[in-house]
Formats: sequence, C-alpha cells, structure tokens
Amino acid sequence: MPFQLEDFEDPVDVIFETGADITPNQLVKFPAFITWRMTLKTSLEGQRDPNHPFHENPYKLKSVTIQSVDWFGRDTPDSKRFVGFVKLKADVRSGADKNGKISTLPGIAFLRGGSVAMLMILRPSDSNTERWVIMTEQPRIPSGSLRFLEIPAGMIDDNKTFSGAAAKEIWEETGLTVHEDEFQDLTKLALGQIEGLESKEDLQIGMYPSPGGCDEFIAIFLWEKVLERQEIESLKGRLSGKTTGESEMITVRILPYEDLWKVGARDAKTLAAWSLYEALKRSRTLRDTKSW
Repeated sequence: MPFQLEDFEDPVDVIFETGADITPNQLVKFPAFITWRMTLKTSLEGQRDPNHPFHENPYKLKSVTIQSVDWFGRDTPDSKRFVGFVKLKADVRSGADKNGKISTLPGIAFLRGGSVAMLMILRPSDSNTERWVIMTEQPRIPSGSLRFLEIPAGMIDDNKTFSGAAAKEIWEETGLTVHEDEFQDLTKLALGQIEGLESKEDLQIGMYPSPGGCDEFIAIFLWEKVLERQEIESLKGRLSGKTTGESEMITVRILPYEDLWKVGARDAKTLAAWSLYEALKRSRTLRDTKSW
C-alpha cells in the first residue's frame, strides 16, 4: 500500500501504519491533505530564495507516515462516509552541515482542514455605542467541557451562506440567516495589510489556532446588523438560557459586546474575532453597517 508523492523535488515515500484505515487514493483526495501537501511544498520551494534563512542547507520532506484516520458518517442510500481527521508524521530534515550534523523539524500533524467562525453583532437603532453578540454554548470534549462558550463556528456552503450545526440552531431560534453579501472577511482584510510584517509564504487565508500540531485554519467573518431595540430585546428574552438543537446540545445566547474579550481569554477564535474587529474598526477598514 505504500506509494510516493512525485511532485516534490525528490519523491516522498508515504507509509501507512497498521490500522490506518485509508487507501492511497482516499488520502490524496482528502481536502485537508491536499492543502497541507501543497502548502508545505510551496514553503519548501521558498528556500531557493538566497534571503531565506534555510537557503544554505535547505530542508526536504523525506517521508510521510499515516498513523491514524477517523471517518465521519456512514454509507447509506443518501450519503457516504468521509474522511474526517488524519494524524501523520512528516520526516522533514536538512542535509548534513559542515560538521556532519543533520537537523530535523517536528513533523507530527493532526489534519482536519479549515473552517469559519462568525462574529455576529446586533446593534440597536437608537444607540451608536451599544452592541450585543450572538454566542453558542455546547460540549467540546477535547477541552473537557460540556458548556464551552464561543462565537458560532461552521462553514460557508455552496450557496455562499454561513452553515453548520451552530448556524442551523441560530436560524431556528432567531430566524437570522447570514448570506455572503452581508458579511465581511476579517482575516482577509487584516492579511491584506500585512505587507512587510511577515515572511512571504502561501498560507491559507485564516487564523491558525495551533500551528505546532494541527493544520486547522479559521477564516473569521463579521456579520453586523442594526435592528430595532424591541427586536433585540425580544431575541434576548427568547434565548435566555434556552437549550436547542439535536439532543439539546447547543445553547444560543446573547451577550453584551463588552464581555466578548473575557470569553476570548478561553477561546482563541473569539479573541481573534474581537481583536480583528477592534483593529479594523479603528483603521476604518470595515464598511458601514446598514439597517436590516
């Protein structure tokens, strides 16, 4: 079952540990693996630049060992199971230096791909300063939490609409749906101003919450609406501590904007959304919010 990736400078061996439930064809079609592979390839090629810190003794990808795979869903007449997570170990090493020493880079990676998070702000029409934020509270077992408070996370679907479990529950409980022409990409706006502040690499347009171990990148969007105060008060009343969703797992809450940074002390995407919103607002990069 081992095979080689032929598009690197030297062919790269791909090895499967016993129990890694995936075929070579399934692996090379896994979107997160495609993105990781192409991003790393581009970064390694960047070492050809004489100004690159590794130019004199560049690193190369020698092999990739697939250690484990998690599948989601199941095969039914209406759907098929799909690869959810892949854990791998990449052997990235330099050539021998003048002392004969070979350097290696940490290469264990948990691949899951990208996602999006949505900062959803409601502003009453009779105030220029008051803001409220729609949040979700749900179990996040990897953190050991059954009530993790965060800004809504999900995806942008084929219809250019914010979707996923959190978006579904927000829509069911508030009637609010987020469409492409209503949101702004905070990460893209910020990265457009990063010229000269970081080394140029072809990374994804998103925030990497744990780049030392995971490929996940999160694009952070802003959806901000002006509503009549009565509408906001009505939403606050309906959502006060109310649990919704499949198996009653997700609670939709509305918090004062002033408390958002406190939640961000626990949740990286919430803190990133708050800081990007504040900075882009100060730099007058955000477009004006219009009434709903």
